[in-house]
Amino acid sequence: MRLSIAFCVSALLASSAAAPLDLLQRQVVADGLTLAQIDALTPQFGHAAGVNPTGTGNCDGAVDGANGQPIEVPCSCPPSRSSFIQSLASNIAAGHAVHNPSVSLSFPTDNSTASILARFNAATVTLQNQNGEGVGCPEASTTFSAQAAAVQAGTSGNSATTAAAPPSAAPTATAAPPSSVASTAAASASSVTSADGLSIAQIDALTPNLGFSSGVNPTGTGNCDGAVNGANGQPIEVPCSCPPARDVFIQSLAQDIAAGHAVNNPSVSVSFPTDNSTSSQITRIQSSLVALQNLNGPGQGCPAASTTLSAQLAALQG
Repeated sequence: MRLSIAFCVSALLASSAAAPLDLLQRQVVADGLTLAQIDALTPQFGHAAGVNPTGTGNCDGAVDGANGQPIEVPCSCPPSRSSFIQSLASNIAAGHAVHNPSVSLSFPTDNSTASILARFNAATVTLQNQNGEGVGCPEASTTFSAQAAAVQAGTSGNSATTAAAPPSAAPTATAAPPSSVASTAAASASSVTSADGLSIAQIDALTPNLGFSSGVNPTGTGNCDGAVNGANGQPIEVPCSCPPARDVFIQSLAQDIAAGHAVNNPSVSVSFPTDNSTSSQITRIQSSLVALQNLNGPGQGCPAASTTLSAQLAALQG
């Protein structure tokens, strides 16, 4: 029943996209809640997208790493509040992440600590799976972890307040969940055999190892341990699909090398020198980071924290 509700309300909102925003905000969309009520009950990101861009598709995140510097996240993260709330509403209606159905979620409306933490969990699941299974924004692009920790410790005022649910009514509209982002690299994996006179095998040999595996210590929210520890000494969480398979990554990098820029983010240039000088090794790592972070679209890929590339880069630069 939940699945049919999620489908129907998504379709209805798609057909009423031209309706005034205020009307959409007041329509019941999921579990008897309006978009405005879901928004009021959902914690704020605590950070903005596009902060201090590095020129590689990455920007500063909301959380500092072990080196005291902000952890880099895709510049598109966190997403716009409106698209995020619409995705969350679709997930609430379905009772699970629409793009990752094995991950269930709930969105209780009372103001108990347990319910506030459940809403943080639902928000985090939505964030990390907004564009596909494990394809979204890393938690480090928000202050969700710090806010949840404060709630657990009893040191924070409630950041998400209780909203009175309206009388029971059949859902009439919701925002359609964002379309899954197709992986360009995977779709054309067999189409690139060389770039700039280099074979795939040569590109692979010249490209640094990612230094970590995907799917380590899954949390059940679509996140797993990354390769880098945060300020608390614990691994920074990354989508469980990160880092990508080596062959998919190398194919994507080869496409970028052939184009001279990130295929999925053309404003970011890429070069791939083949000599063994320090500057050329640094350039190859930087190109690898660009390919990693733009694998599925502009700023939509895997965070640097899912690999040891940043540490390898720092070792060369230091």
